[in-house]
Amino acid sequence: MGRIIAVANQKGGVGKTTTAINLSSCLAAKGQKVLAIDMDPQGNMTSGLGVEKDQVENTVYDLIIGKAGIEEVLCKEVIENLDVLPTNIDLSAAEIEMIGVENKEYILRDEVAKIRENYDYVIIDCPPSLNMLTINAMTTADSVLVPIQCEYYALEGLSQLIHTIELVQERLNENLKMEGVVFTMYDARTNLSLQVVENVKDNLEQTIYKTIIPRNIRLAEAPSYGMPINLYDPKSTGAESYMLLADEVIHKGEEE
Repeated sequence: MGRIIAVANQKGGVGKTTTAINLSSCLAAKGQKVLAIDMDPQGNMTSGLGVEKDQVENTVYDLIIGKAGIEEVLCKEVIENLDVLPTNIDLSAAEIEMIGVENKEYILRDEVAKIRENYDYVIIDCPPSLNMLTINAMTTADSVLVPIQCEYYALEGLSQLIHTIELVQERLNENLKMEGVVFTMYDARTNLSLQVVENVKDNLEQTIYKTIIPRNIRLAEAPSYGMPINLYDPKSTGAESYMLLADEVIHKGEEE
């Protein structure tokens, strides 16, 4: 049965979607069968994996409001071993549509359960806010991976996110765990990046992945071509880092 990881941080611009896109693609490149679910109305994960978000017939929005089943939304083999549940801006209306819906926290979980056994990994890109879409992702997930940008306010808001994860664990999904933290946008030329890494390690009891994602021009360019970094520039440091992260995630899953 597939291991489901939600990639979440309510702080924007920390490399959350970049991590969701590239972790999904690198896991697929390693022979894992992967489903990528875009729960962010911006739809950047969708377009970053090469799907035209405004031209797909059905999206996660249609799934959430019950207009389409999960098989109707699925874009199969977008990349070898990688399927996508696409999203566009329509999803921003889903919160309003969910008002008064019974068990609205479990809509995604119940749909994903129908196809979960077809995958080794399900990676969910959450919106940069703690809303009902994020709650749906967390009730579906086994664990939450938190990307943290190597900058001065890295820890700001992290305690709130961890508190939210604990609340979901307590009230909605007792099996939810903290997958861990991954550092992004690391700049080896600055003392600040190093200080942030040390500060977070000193103040956080959670698992911290060894792989650190660098600040990298090629990583920033890849989404505009609708390609994950391992396809856009497989020899770049960004691609190498995400392949290493995929190895770590697989290894951690095998140990559990």
